[in-house]
Amino acid sequence: MVATQDAQAARQPYATQDEMTARFGMREVIALTDRGLHGVIDVDVLQAALVDASAEIDGYLAARYALPLAGPPRIISGYCCDIARYRLCGSETLQTELIRERYQDAIRFLTLAAAGKVTLGGMPNGGVAATDNTVQFQPGSRVFARDAGGY
Repeated sequence: MVATQDAQAARQPYATQDEMTARFGMREVIALTDRGLHGVIDVDVLQAALVDASAEIDGYLAARYALPLAGPPRIISGYCCDIARYRLCGSETLQTELIRERYQDAIRFLTLAAAGKVTLGGMPNGGVAATDNTVQFQPGSRVFARDAGGY
């Protein structure tokens, strides 16, 4: 169990502090993470939220994609930020309708991606994301043939 927790803690999230700040602004990210009221982003709190958001994303995508996503599409980074923002709302930071809607939009997209109704698109190297759902052909005997009794 400890090895799993250590591996999860070392896992790189799908979004970074810079992406979170670019998306929501320094003031909001400070408000979301600064539990000690020091006026700065608490990097540990933000990192934990981004790792948790990434784990939530993986929970939806695990059946369809090889995880963690290597070089994930930009949309995943954005949804990771939206999920982390939603999860960071709490006692000092009020959750707004917009924050809840963006979280729900992220979950809706991930649900559709998990069902195969939307795709994450090509991966960075130009290939398609690997899946466990592959087609296999099995050669067999012919059922109908010219020499099989007049068929």
